[in-house]
Amino acid sequence: MQPGQPSRTARAAATHRAVHQILEQGRIFADPLALRILGEDGEALAREADGVPLRRGMRLFIAARTRFAEDALARAIGQGVSQLVVLGAGLDTYAYRSAPARGLRIFEVDHPATQAWKRQRLAHAAIAVPPALTFAPVDFERETLPDGLLAAGFDPRQRSFFTWLGVVPYLTEPAIFTTLAYIAGLPGGAQVVFDYANPPGSLAPQARAAMELRAARVAKLGEAWVSYFDAAELDVRLRASGFTQVEDLGPAQIAARYFPEWVDGAAEKGGHIVRAATF
Repeated sequence: MQPGQPSRTARAAATHRAVHQILEQGRIFADPLALRILGEDGEALAREADGVPLRRGMRLFIAARTRFAEDALARAIGQGVSQLVVLGAGLDTYAYRSAPARGLRIFEVDHPATQAWKRQRLAHAAIAVPPALTFAPVDFERETLPDGLLAAGFDPRQRSFFTWLGVVPYLTEPAIFTTLAYIAGLPGGAQVVFDYANPPGSLAPQARAAMELRAARVAKLGEAWVSYFDAAELDVRLRASGFTQVEDLGPAQIAARYFPEWVDGAAEKGGHIVRAATF
């Protein structure tokens, strides 16, 4: 991202979520606030997206990863989770459209510039900030995630759930595994849902070309993809970090579960969704 500016890829992800509500009627993931918080002409966005069929695969993947994360969160709340941390929150709307479970505290972590932009969008759209939500702006060049969360009132002794969507590919491996080790080491127990991509060289030619096109697009926005993972190797590293459960949905599994009628090659695109847990 550019200094002092909100994340452009956060806006792009929010646009995909909003357009999904129009072009696919939110069939994978219903979000009545997706367009409202974005504050743009939904029909114009839908027409533009409909004119570029290659965008549908990413749009469906983004809808699926959000659905997967929120379904996993609902189950985890039943297992005693009392804190939700949304890492790289962008324009995520969970806290504003869901009646929180009794006692659930929500922390939205993001770069200060992106979080300031979100708060402006919330105010402009007249979307109320719920009492259960705490904003935790963290500039990772100046402070750590543990310090930022502690300053916001996060209690590491309580059972917690982290969503980390659309972020991992933009981080270096040391940064990724430092965060994962922190989550796995929380004394209260934790789960995290995140997404990642396979190395381009491991994909079939058509899928590789599609991934490289998307990578070039986000690089133009100043937010390049830098990390890719092999599923088997990542599983080993997650368990070595302290996670005792690892659920990894690959492209074919995601397509079969969430959009079997719209596969058209999406099953080969290389995106994975992972849930890693210590309880």
